Amino acid sequence: MKAAQTIRRLGFRKWYERELIQSHLHLVLLILAAVGLLGSLEVYGFQEVAGGRLLAVACAAASAAIGVWALRRYLFLLMRAENAAHQAVCPSCQAYARWTLLDEDDPAGRLRVHCRACQHDWQIEL
Repeated sequence: MKAAQTIRRLGFRKWYERELIQSHLHLVLLILAAVGLLGSLEVYGFQEVAGGRLLAVACAAASAAIGVWALRRYLFLLMRAENAAHQAVCPSCQAYARWTLLDEDDPAGRLRVHCRACQHDWQIEL
């Protein structure tokens, strides 16, 4: 599990920050793909040769595919980071992200964490 290794190496706050940055970079890619799609549609109207129109359609299809992938990745990364952030509060003392990672369960995607403030243990699902 790459997320658990990164959290262990950097800490939860840095992991969370990087997840948000990475997700918003996918949002920028989505905007650029939308601009490419609109540009391809505009160029399509000016083409009189079948080869030029075919190229414009291919560019539009590629832009649409990249846009769909970027949107899915943006939402996945954002929701995973937000879900983990909501679980990062200690249920006992309400301390946010003041825990150490004890163990990770790879197939289930669970992290067992230990609060540094009150010594309480709980699980976070990624």
